[in-house]
Amino acid sequence: MFKHLLVPLDGSTLAEAALPAAAYLAQALGASVMLLHVIERGARETVHDERHLTDPDEACAYLGEVRARFFPPEAQVEQHVHTREVSDVARSIIVHSEEMTPDLIVMCTHGKGGLRDLFFGSIAQQVIGMGVTPILLVRPRADRGTFALRRLLVPLDGSAEHEQCLPVAAGLAQATGAALHLVTVVPTRATLSGNEAATGTLLPGATAAMLDLAEAGAVDYLRAHLARLQAAGLAVTAEVARGDPAPLVVATARKTGADLIVLGTHGKAGMDAFWEGSVGPKVAAQSELPLLLVPVSKAAGRP
Repeated sequence: MFKHLLVPLDGSTLAEAALPAAAYLAQALGASVMLLHVIERGARETVHDERHLTDPDEACAYLGEVRARFFPPEAQVEQHVHTREVSDVARSIIVHSEEMTPDLIVMCTHGKGGLRDLFFGSIAQQVIGMGVTPILLVRPRADRGTFALRRLLVPLDGSAEHEQCLPVAAGLAQATGAALHLVTVVPTRATLSGNEAATGTLLPGATAAMLDLAEAGAVDYLRAHLARLQAAGLAVTAEVARGDPAPLVVATARKTGADLIVLGTHGKAGMDAFWEGSVGPKVAAQSELPLLLVPVSKAAGRP
């Protein structure tokens, strides 16, 4: 489970939305936290209408103030300011993550430019593209509410690759006492796309029958996971939904009262597919929930 968290901050109040999650996880998991600020070359004077931190001493003082404000005195929190100005903040975060070897990066999703480009922009893409470190993306909240995990939603598509996110979700559930809800979405003929949609138009009866078989297979697939996770002492439920995957995942999260969506994502080789065409970005665009992206490997098979 996660024992070392990295939290990049740009000095803005919006970026601080990641800190309640980091503080909660640090306490629940007994993890240490590294607060990171990278001095950006040619940075704008303001970030989200707040003065941009470009002075190393000021940035160091800011991180110390953040530590005192969000974490209890006994928490294991360190801080690091990268004082040499860089033009590629995303790459600098990746280099620091390689050096500091965190097992989770916690970031806020908002805005554009430099550290502000976190809403599935270059920074998040490159970090996930490393294919190594999970990343927790947190949306800013107007009420600055507390972060807590009571129910985790884990979408599965039946592939061995995406099942690799299950041990992470199970570990979080065990550490926090949260329940798990698994969901597999089987399309209807109306929600098929591409070649499958064309086949559905030409062979509607055969396509409908195949989709019904896929639904029955998904029920058996989830039943096997239920038995294994329940045997491990976890509170877990599951369901098969029919329709368009992304909207149904979001609707299921809302219906079940999930606090976090855990998704397996392909790393380097699968970045284009993930960021441009897969369910993950669509779920993130439609949901206000935090999203935990777990890099998975195509080479890995079912245990």
